[in-house]
Amino acid sequence: MGQQEKVATSLAGTVSEEISASLTAVDAELARRYPGDPGTRQPVHTVYVPGDVFALGTLRSWGDQALAALDEHAPDAASFAAVLGIPEELAGPVHDRVRAKLEREPVEDLRIDFEDGYGPRPDAEEDEAAARAARLVSEAYANGTAAPYMGIRMKCMEAGVRDRGIRTTDVFLTGLMEAGGLPEGLVLTLPKVTYPEQVTAFVRLLEAFEKAHGLDAGRLGFEIQIETSQSILAADGTAAVARMIDAAQGRATGLHYGTFDYSACVGVSAAYQASDHPAADHAKAVMQVAAAGTGVRVSDGSTNVLPVGPTDRVHEAWRLHYGLTRRALARAYYQGWDMHPGHLPTRYAAVYTFYREGLEPAAARLAAYVAKAGGDVMDEPATAKALSGYLLRGIDCGALDTAEVARLTGLTRADLDAFASPRRGDLTVTAP
Repeated sequence: MGQQEKVATSLAGTVSEEISASLTAVDAELARRYPGDPGTRQPVHTVYVPGDVFALGTLRSWGDQALAALDEHAPDAASFAAVLGIPEELAGPVHDRVRAKLEREPVEDLRIDFEDGYGPRPDAEEDEAAARAARLVSEAYANGTAAPYMGIRMKCMEAGVRDRGIRTTDVFLTGLMEAGGLPEGLVLTLPKVTYPEQVTAFVRLLEAFEKAHGLDAGRLGFEIQIETSQSILAADGTAAVARMIDAAQGRATGLHYGTFDYSACVGVSAAYQASDHPAADHAKAVMQVAAAGTGVRVSDGSTNVLPVGPTDRVHEAWRLHYGLTRRALARAYYQGWDMHPGHLPTRYAAVYTFYREGLEPAAARLAAYVAKAGGDVMDEPATAKALSGYLLRGIDCGALDTAEVARLTGLTRADLDAFASPRRGDLTVTAP
């Protein structure tokens, strides 16, 4: 073992104690503001359906329409891969998994829309639609036909529609409580947020509802939609979106980019409003940095180019959607919006190709890191965290199987979870 080194120090033990005492408040602030990823499943998309259109069979209908589009415009793996440029070796696995997903779980996150997709209606009509939405959501969860995540987008906190948004939220949530309680996958979306005070106001609304029904404080969370320039850069030059996360007091679950409202707000002409416009990239980059480490997820927006009409037009729209989705994934925006059933085949094709083409390299790097085997890349704990998160997201959406990831990495699901969301000094790996 060699000669044992003599260890000597120069500082009194009180120095370390004094430094630790001076940083106690900072330690608490770090833990409060930056708890890290919650470790829960993040859906790959959100589908919006107007409040008066949503029905108990909506999810199955979207899946059936998506399958019909595949049958008509790309009936086999080779033709689907040729349209999108999927590598030949992935054509079969991706095509088979996309079809299986559309048959089993076509929508991962559904939002019943009472905002732009619904518009202004007489109060009695919106009351009835909100109550009906609550009943149908409860029935869907009870009979096993619900999406993993479901909820509503109410009208915003601006003066002209504020009362209506508050009432719709109350009617919907009250309907859920009367039907048996709030489902675990419940999601609320607050649109067109411009000032942090609007977030604070929504928090007060949720607090009041929780108290009225004896719910645990913090039971109700919500997403914040970023659709105005003021939500990115406030009048004083600060990043307003960061202040919105703080104003949510731990209730914010996501930041969702609104492609077309935001583009119009900053003056982008209609023909150029898209999720890959430089203005969109800037907004999402600010959102991403503001949310990093907070446990708040970031979602990309949508494309309004629908895959409808003759086959050549459908293929063109599919290629656009597939490319935008792949671009978002590479930039760590793991969720987006889908506006039409015809978008589902390319959403899942893009997501599945992204994870399957990176499966073996990611698994090999993580296995080498665990075994301290080295290789041609020197990875650090942060990279191991990213690799584990990548594999977990692939498993959660159906792109990867737990068994194949375990075979390639030697790690269990619990091991991957520990790497993806490690607590300092508390990481146990069961790999050989």
